[in-house]
Amino acid sequence: MKWYWKTLIGFSSLILFAILLDIGLNIWVKSHLPKIINNKNDSAYYITYKNMDVSFWSGYIIANEVVIVPKAVLKDSITKAGIYAKVKSVEVRQFKVWSLLFHDKLKAKSITVEHPNVILYQKNSKENVKNSVVAPFEKIITVTDIYLNHGDIKIINIKNNKAVLSVTDINLNLDGIVITDKTLDDKIPFQFNNYKLTCDRIYYHPNEYYHIKTKKLISTKSELKIDKLEMLPTYSRRKFVSKIPQEKDIYTLLCDTVSITKIDWGFKADDFFFHCNAINLNNVAANIYRSKEPADNLTKKYLYSKLLRDMKFDLKVDTLKIRNSLIEYEEEKKSENGAGKIIFSSFNLTATSLCSGFKREKTPDIIIKANCKFMKKSPLNVAWKLNVMDKTDGFAIKGTLTHFDAQNMGVFTKPYMNVTAKGMLDQVHFNFAGNDKMMSGNLAVEYDDLKFTIYKKDDRKKINKLLTLVATIFVKKDTKDKIKAADIEIERIPEKSFYNLLFRGIAEGLKKILV
Repeated sequence: MKWYWKTLIGFSSLILFAILLDIGLNIWVKSHLPKIINNKNDSAYYITYKNMDVSFWSGYIIANEVVIVPKAVLKDSITKAGIYAKVKSVEVRQFKVWSLLFHDKLKAKSITVEHPNVILYQKNSKENVKNSVVAPFEKIITVTDIYLNHGDIKIINIKNNKAVLSVTDINLNLDGIVITDKTLDDKIPFQFNNYKLTCDRIYYHPNEYYHIKTKKLISTKSELKIDKLEMLPTYSRRKFVSKIPQEKDIYTLLCDTVSITKIDWGFKADDFFFHCNAINLNNVAANIYRSKEPADNLTKKYLYSKLLRDMKFDLKVDTLKIRNSLIEYEEEKKSENGAGKIIFSSFNLTATSLCSGFKREKTPDIIIKANCKFMKKSPLNVAWKLNVMDKTDGFAIKGTLTHFDAQNMGVFTKPYMNVTAKGMLDQVHFNFAGNDKMMSGNLAVEYDDLKFTIYKKDDRKKINKLLTLVATIFVKKDTKDKIKAADIEIERIPEKSFYNLLFRGIAEGLKKILV
């Protein structure tokens, strides 16, 4: 037999062997894979699919209409805890047949999951994704890259059947995944090189009193962008107040856009850290409401430096910016009288060197500069300095308010203090320094034609003529185009906030100047 016939026969035999091997392996994989993902795996989940296509030479497995349910449900339909999922298709690329042959485990380069609809019934709030998601499926398959397209995910509290978390139209690219016995013991149970996550909408219910919503979110390893962030109370003001044993602020927060740049986060050993270059909040509308009906909360209110110093993780934010925003504070003594309101509009703030004191011995000063329109009309500029590692909680704050019509404070002073005023505060300057124990400094004011009207406590429509007369006699009407100053020194009330200390200092200075 001539050499070319031998070559042809050998080559043909090789091709035939390869074809038979491919067919044989494909048949074996199709028959063996169901046993691996169900019978031979010790995870808590049972997986089915409508059909499967396997190619040994191309190195892919495609399964369509995949369904995942907890094995426990097959025995006990009452117990819902676990993952329930319906997936349009799952495609595994560059799988290693030897892992299937000898280890009954699927190892591959990538997995692409199309249109997954996933519901996780959570036993309790402490149950984490590491235990309920990553660890069980790591027993079945390990991959380097994950691609998830157009997914919907819900986490539901099994006790009340209400959603704790809902995320719609998720798209995820997660590259360079490494899962080992060591990483499974870590806080983040896997390592990765990079990721990109997008979704159209998020709903999160962290506790009884609030729920958080967002629209579009884009997140990478180094950046985060969120559209239309909302933190809204679950209850109306009246119901919220009825549920709290002590006075507590109700927060309502709306923000058009949030962006965080140059993010670095993760764990060093067991210590979580979050560092970033900048956090930008645009068009924030924040409302803080406090009812004085519940009992006073007499616990000590710590200053911001101590709160940051005592944080249990490593936080470092180079710059925080708030732009074109609105802040409202409302306080109500009795619901039938309405709430007093203070408004800061066109609010802009820049804070630098924000950090926690976690495992630090020294930090730069935090510098905060803000400007706004007080009561929507009068320019207010404030500069504030503090240091996280100063255990006396020292601070310095100064500011200037100009062209303030005293009548604009009526929306706060009348319902809360039974007082209205008329006249113009041309300039108000304050310069205070203090700590956790006290505050001192000076206040300087220039004003014109200032008059007070005092109302009866039991009927705010009627003027208390006697007290109004006394105020007219003793209050100096103007400063005659001069700035009058007064020094102040007051003790801090530990049960009150920093802002109470600041406002008391201003009030003390005004009292000395006006009377």
